[in-house]
Amino acid sequence: MPELPEVETVRQGLKKLLLGRIIKMVCVYYDGIIEYPSVLEFTSNIENQRINDIDRYGKWLIFVLDDYYLLSHLRMEGKYFIKDASDELNKHEHVVFKLDNDSELRYMDVRKFGKMHLIPKDKIKDIGPLIDLGLEPWDKKLDISYLRDKYKNKKLPIKSVLLDQSIIVGIGNIYADEILFLAKINPYMRAMDLDDNDLFNIIKYTRKVLERAIREGGTTIRSYSSVNGVHGLFQQELNVHSREGEQCPSCGNKIVKVKIGGRGTYYCEKCQKGV
Repeated sequence: MPELPEVETVRQGLKKLLLGRIIKMVCVYYDGIIEYPSVLEFTSNIENQRINDIDRYGKWLIFVLDDYYLLSHLRMEGKYFIKDASDELNKHEHVVFKLDNDSELRYMDVRKFGKMHLIPKDKIKDIGPLIDLGLEPWDKKLDISYLRDKYKNKKLPIKSVLLDQSIIVGIGNIYADEILFLAKINPYMRAMDLDDNDLFNIIKYTRKVLERAIREGGTTIRSYSSVNGVHGLFQQELNVHSREGEQCPSCGNKIVKVKIGGRGTYYCEKCQKGV
């Protein structure tokens, strides 16, 4: 699943290609992608809207239009491609934005899990998926006090809590493993039992890992790629995730894989303190 660095890579790629373009019309070939409003309202309201900017919050892409915000979540395998209008339609291209320069922005999603919302600008704080999200990793409000308050009653393992988008946005399974490895925290530790030093390290390495991943264009694992099929390189930098049985880069101990909260979790039993 694309996580914050992958979505940021998509954002940067799209921004270079789409700013100033006008959406002349939209064709929706799978209604389930459109979460809000109705497909009819979506296609009608977005006509002749200019793409003025492309932002991101957590894992959500935000297309800043004249009167609306178009929110797009890629979920498991969503991808964007920019193609000529004459190019044959791929059977997995479910939403096609026809632009004013005879090109098309096509949303492709093999699993059809992706979601889009078209929200009036004056309603963005009242409706839609952003209102329930936590802080961005670089938000100045993300400090030890904030995490202590959020974690104080959390009995779940810290690995599961790191994936909670209502606390910190953008951390997914891959990067949670990497953050906990660098912070030397056992993924089974209850969030409520972490001390201030642990919280400091979570903040520190969340920022460090995600910044490094963004510089590398994200992580390409299995079927993920960004705009027009561009692949990231951060998978070459992974310390523990997907490295079961390999040597820990710090101590040489074998990396193990377990299931925590239903998610595959990789860590070093020697470097990451026990529960």
